[in-house]
Amino acid sequence: MQTIPLRLSEKWAWGALGLVGFIGLWASLSAFGIVPRQFLPSPLDVLTRFIHLLTNPFAGATLPQHLASSFQRYAYGVLLAAFIGVPLGLLMGWFRWLDDVVTPLFDGLRFIAPIAWVPFAALWFGVGIGGPILIIFAGAFPPCLINAYRGARFVEPRLIEAARMLGTGHLRMILEILLPAATPSIVSGLRVSAGLGWQSLVGAELIVAAAGVGFMMVQAQANVATPTVMAGMVAIGLVGMAIDVMLRQGEAWLRRRRGLQA
Repeated sequence: MQTIPLRLSEKWAWGALGLVGFIGLWASLSAFGIVPRQFLPSPLDVLTRFIHLLTNPFAGATLPQHLASSFQRYAYGVLLAAFIGVPLGLLMGWFRWLDDVVTPLFDGLRFIAPIAWVPFAALWFGVGIGGPILIIFAGAFPPCLINAYRGARFVEPRLIEAARMLGTGHLRMILEILLPAATPSIVSGLRVSAGLGWQSLVGAELIVAAAGVGFMMVQAQANVATPTVMAGMVAIGLVGMAIDVMLRQGEAWLRRRRGLQA
């Protein structure tokens, strides 16, 4: 079935309509007491609390400070996943023996939810930075490896054959043939990893952190401060959306640069 693509203005209009409808439903549920206001604060209450948290500490820090703490853990975890996952995926795509060795173990571990590592993170690292990094790594690592591996496996055979005829060694083959050809797939994997890493971060901070947005939300929940909990959720959503938008722009730029369809 063919569909007529929407213009940018139409996309914005439909998006705004959906957002207004959601906020209207939320406000109605709270205003008419369908859900007690203690458990579902109004959008205005959440907005007011969000603005208040920008300059006033809660659970030992302001909202920007909690976000900075969260983002530091997130950056470490995602970068570690990329630095290990991308090279390993390329190597597995080139060396069949390495693929045979790693794949059974990887397939057994990648289906374990990142949150399942929380008990070990708490035992090994306590509430230090290592626990959240471990959980973020567990969420972000699989897409990095899988997309790098697929990108390397689906390189055009004629490029590999031509390089072999010129006597190209393994290292140059990986760096000069596989890596450039697999870059669009790698970037797509990094985008997925970034989203999963951010989600894993929040789950980790709910349990094994002494600072960050997740920690702030736990403290607010203990005090039945639902506007603070929802303000934290809004902050998480906004930051996650900003990360995804930046990565989408980077992916689109790379595809245009390589002459691929964006």
